[in-house]
Amino acid sequence: MAPPEQSRVPILAFVTDDESEAALRGGFVDVGAGFQARRGDAHTAARTLEKEGTPAILLVDISGIEDPFAALDALASVCTPDVRVLVVGESSNLTLYRRLTRDLGIAEYLYKPLTRENVAIFFGPHVTGAAQQGGGERGGSVITVSGARGGCGATTIAVNLALQLAEVSRGHVALLDLHLRTGTAGIMLGVRSGTGLRVALEEPDRVDSLFLDRSSIPVADRVRLVASEEPMEAAPRPTENGVKNLLAMLTARFNFVVVDTHSPPGVAERIALATAQNRVVVTGPDVAGIRDTLAIRKFAASLGGGNVLTVLNRENLPGGLKTKLVSDGLGAAPDVIIPDLPRHLPRAAHFGRPAIEESAVFRKALTPLTHRIAAVKPAEAGTSLLSRLLGRAGG
Repeated sequence: MAPPEQSRVPILAFVTDDESEAALRGGFVDVGAGFQARRGDAHTAARTLEKEGTPAILLVDISGIEDPFAALDALASVCTPDVRVLVVGESSNLTLYRRLTRDLGIAEYLYKPLTRENVAIFFGPHVTGAAQQGGGERGGSVITVSGARGGCGATTIAVNLALQLAEVSRGHVALLDLHLRTGTAGIMLGVRSGTGLRVALEEPDRVDSLFLDRSSIPVADRVRLVASEEPMEAAPRPTENGVKNLLAMLTARFNFVVVDTHSPPGVAERIALATAQNRVVVTGPDVAGIRDTLAIRKFAASLGGGNVLTVLNRENLPGGLKTKLVSDGLGAAPDVIIPDLPRHLPRAAHFGRPAIEESAVFRKALTPLTHRIAAVKPAEAGTSLLSRLLGRAGG
């Protein structure tokens, strides 16, 4: 299990020279925020933040980098969406400034030589919060995983999809289990679910900015679980505002939010499906599963936007329908097919170990779904990866 997240560094800077560091330290003296400086550029920052937590404000140097836009795109993929990025460089070109601040969503750009006064004037407001936030949609991508019927393996898909997304993208992933009384995501990961999820869904006014740190559980590198184990006699009543607020908090902190839903959809599931950029429907090789898959896909399509992806789980299950019959029933071949693995997957779940670590066959079968989702980000056409991940599309 990954260690708990450390407190976020307020300001972390990567600069290539002593003079710039001195100007930054002088300019940030009066803002009262913790400041850390390291020697390096945007490439150094990307390598570092693959292993460390994202600071609240990140300042990077693009001096001497042949393709700064590619470097910043690479950096964006390893940062949480709520980071605010400041950039310094050698060029005073106005076109570069406009591309960085308007197209890529960078908060501010200054060219060298830096002075204490310029740092305080132009970077200071972004550190103190006085600068106006960008106007684009904020946050990461929401992916719902819905089982056509109970027992079809949707939670197994959701749990391992979240883990594999973090591996493939090096982004930060949240796994949200909406099964408040009977959820098994925590069991599959060998952890006990935390508390607070029900409160967040029912009473959003009681949830503050520290909720995620207190209520989410680190389960792997860059993956945190948000789940609850409510007693069977409990009657959770998620509110529309509570669900929307929770998803907004999660997408501000994570590049991907994988939501394990149940059917038929309630208030929480309906909002999650409406928000999602990718809606994964998992079915087994049976007639009832085909019927319910078609119903869920129809409902998801009525919400507009987003992709609907069908996963056939447990292919070649003894007594199950052949794949061709499943495809005929669905009207098209499933997007992803995962074979029946009666020995490896139950054993992994019993011992609280991820199935992708126990079964190479399962890992390989899940990879096409992971790759497809990792390549799709919530963005309008023409915006860059950096702008999409930082949530400030073309301000």
